[in-house]
Amino acid sequence: MSENNTVVTEEGALSVKKLTFWEAAMIIVGANIGSGILGLAYSSRKAGWPILLMWLIIAGVCTTASMLYVAETTLRTKKPMQLPGLAERYVGKLGSVLVFISVCANSIGCMISYTNGSGNILSELLGISRPIGSLLFTIPAVLVVWFGLKATGLAEKFISTGMIVLLAAIIGFSFLSGKADISQAIYTNWTYAVPVFNVAIFCYIAQYAVPELARGLRHDAKALPKAVTMGMLITGILLALVPLAVISLTGPENVTEVATLAWGQALGTWAFFVANLFALCAMMSSYWAVGGSMLTNIVDMFKFKSENHTPTRLISLACVGLPPFLLAYSGLVSFVDAIYLAGTFGGVIMSILPALMVNSARKNGDMEPSWKCGWYSAHWVQILIIVLFCAAAVYAIFDLAGLLPSAW
Repeated sequence: MSENNTVVTEEGALSVKKLTFWEAAMIIVGANIGSGILGLAYSSRKAGWPILLMWLIIAGVCTTASMLYVAETTLRTKKPMQLPGLAERYVGKLGSVLVFISVCANSIGCMISYTNGSGNILSELLGISRPIGSLLFTIPAVLVVWFGLKATGLAEKFISTGMIVLLAAIIGFSFLSGKADISQAIYTNWTYAVPVFNVAIFCYIAQYAVPELARGLRHDAKALPKAVTMGMLITGILLALVPLAVISLTGPENVTEVATLAWGQALGTWAFFVANLFALCAMMSSYWAVGGSMLTNIVDMFKFKSENHTPTRLISLACVGLPPFLLAYSGLVSFVDAIYLAGTFGGVIMSILPALMVNSARKNGDMEPSWKCGWYSAHWVQILIIVLFCAAAVYAIFDLAGLLPSAW
């Protein structure tokens, strides 16, 4: 391992394109703020907002630590790789396969909900059929994914900023309207607490984007952990405020499965349009981050020659875009249940493997990076994160079997 801090990069199948700090941070925000934030109020309505806030903080801190393990692993590796490539190198073939399954399951689960949700929203707004609405959403979403990491970074910066402005406006108006009563949200019912943690895990889904960010910030390695942390902090604030505003407005008994509908019912037509415009921005920005990550994971996993090879990119993009569209209209997938299960089982894999990867990379990596994880990479912290996420998955299995209370 090289002892100096010079960044040495080998160009592999994945090319290196520079990102700025805010482009990287907004890729995190864009990836996280998607279908999860729209289902949070509904999935936490029985447990209460204080329990949701507690889980958002715990899940956010644990997931950020896990993401920083991946960040350090990428910075110790000369060749740009996605999670399956990193897992294969540092954990072995089984780790690579598990990560790839987790990436695909989470990505397709996300994109099904974006496809479904966008079809519903555009059908309501424009008076067109749901499949046509989904097509109007999917085509520009797939085009940005096609143009790659730099296009995604620029698009995320603009649309995520616009999304935050829209959200700030509607949250602010919710509390200033005189219709909101925060006491309606401040209650706790611990019987329904645990499943909310799994939904919170899903809302911090941007772990898969970390190798993308590392690729774009190789020229400034110390900016990588700052961009990850900033992106996760902005995410956490937004994830906490949306359910608080919705439940305060409607009360727990009137929360809709997709939060924007409740806003429209409580505040009127303008809120319906603004809230659903936010929802479309949220789903579009997430689609770009998740779809781009899945595409490069496919290139990495199957060891294609280059992500810029047109036939390779077309095949990979078809694998990204077609299954979610077909499954969205198969009638097989429920919105909040899909979020719950993807968060649960993706969370288990992504709590265990990043810890194993960073431990191995410290022994077998190519170089000593200019930035390393701090105290939060100690073995006792890694074990605590793994136990927490695995316990949540065990609960989910008993929940599915009908042996423990469901949260919604």
